[in-house]
Amino acid sequence: MSQNPPALRPDLARATIPDVRREGQPTIGMVSLGCPKALVDSERILTRLRAEGYAISPDYAGADAVIVNTCGFLDSAKAESLGAIGEALRENGRVIVTGCLGAEPDYITGAHPKVLAVTGPHQYETVLNAVHGAVPPKPDPFVDLLPASSVSLTPRHYSYLKISEGCNHKCKFCIIPDMRGKLVSRPAHAVVREAEKLVEAGVRELLVISQDTSAYGLDRKFAEERGHRAHITDLARDLGSLGAWVRLHYVYPYPHVRDLIPLMADGRVLPYLDIPFQHAHPDTLRRMARPAAAARTLDEIAAWRSICPEITLRSTFIVGYPGETEAEFQTLLDWLDEAQLDRVGAFQYENVKGARANDLPDHVPEDIKQDRFDRFMQKAQAISEARLAARVGQRIEVIVDEVDAEGATCRTKADAPEIDGNLFIDEGFEALKPGDIVTVTVDEAGEYDLWGRL
Repeated sequence: MSQNPPALRPDLARATIPDVRREGQPTIGMVSLGCPKALVDSERILTRLRAEGYAISPDYAGADAVIVNTCGFLDSAKAESLGAIGEALRENGRVIVTGCLGAEPDYITGAHPKVLAVTGPHQYETVLNAVHGAVPPKPDPFVDLLPASSVSLTPRHYSYLKISEGCNHKCKFCIIPDMRGKLVSRPAHAVVREAEKLVEAGVRELLVISQDTSAYGLDRKFAEERGHRAHITDLARDLGSLGAWVRLHYVYPYPHVRDLIPLMADGRVLPYLDIPFQHAHPDTLRRMARPAAAARTLDEIAAWRSICPEITLRSTFIVGYPGETEAEFQTLLDWLDEAQLDRVGAFQYENVKGARANDLPDHVPEDIKQDRFDRFMQKAQAISEARLAARVGQRIEVIVDEVDAEGATCRTKADAPEIDGNLFIDEGFEALKPGDIVTVTVDEAGEYDLWGRL
């Protein structure tokens, strides 16, 4: 599970709201770890606290208590979460723990018995109750009004839009359904209304996230309510009418995903699919309890590209899964050669407490996992470099993320923030500001990044 990058981690960057508090106002700090879905949870918690009269502290010393929103997907993520809890205890002393690792309260209190409370993922009311117990609210009805917009932990020009919680899949390496439960989709009209408010507040890019985006609405039987149908194709069409970039993440490769591609070809949503293929060998996929149809997936990819030639495909893979042979791994490399995915990441398999994969036979030695990871990433890097080189000379739209004295850091439609690459402008950038969408000519390409000029 990817971590928040240093530039956006709330314990480093903090909320993008003014650090202004009245005398005697109770103040809360926030450390948010894990994936963007956890970041959305943190934003919701802080928004509720702001509405109740709490101030948000940009540092440990200024907070009456600190909330640590944890990740518990992998052992490495658990270790980072425990480290963040320990740091908050040292720097502040009054710590409330929530998030995915909160599903294992004994694990947390065993390492840090002095935490004030432990709650599980998306238990907003329980977190608020814990905050009330640790730092009672002192609302001033003449000062503390509900904020016009929610607290944001990302730059003002883009925002994550979570459309569902949980997952119905039973992948053997994953414990997300155990931590976050089965699929629960938000009503489509509520998602669209939130998106409208974000765009009204200046957001130029909506990043649609969930655990399984393409399953959105399945639990609601794709019901229509208040003029909006709870189906990913309809939702994408509705969001695409708002005038912002719409980027789809975590799209499981169901057959109906092909219905999204015409929306990309028409410019309604960005031509970008983030699909977790995980592997390519049918036997490995069966041991993962995932669909074992890599050959048909290649046919689907070809069909998507025939409809929308500019589509960007991003995926993640697991190397060194229990039982993975050298022949199975070579099949993955060969598949990657054929698929020519634009953006690729990989994880070395780790045991996760409670995952069924732990009990599989023939675990791969660490040195072999590392070797396969290195070989996989070398091939993925070569593919990325070649595909980016083909963009030199093209005129493309980019969104500006940051401007400093040296240049402007931008992203193309093919790049998700803090996950994919960047496009850099180092001449004539002085008038640009974050959130601008401009047209550039690509001058140079590297392994993962581009350089261009206005």
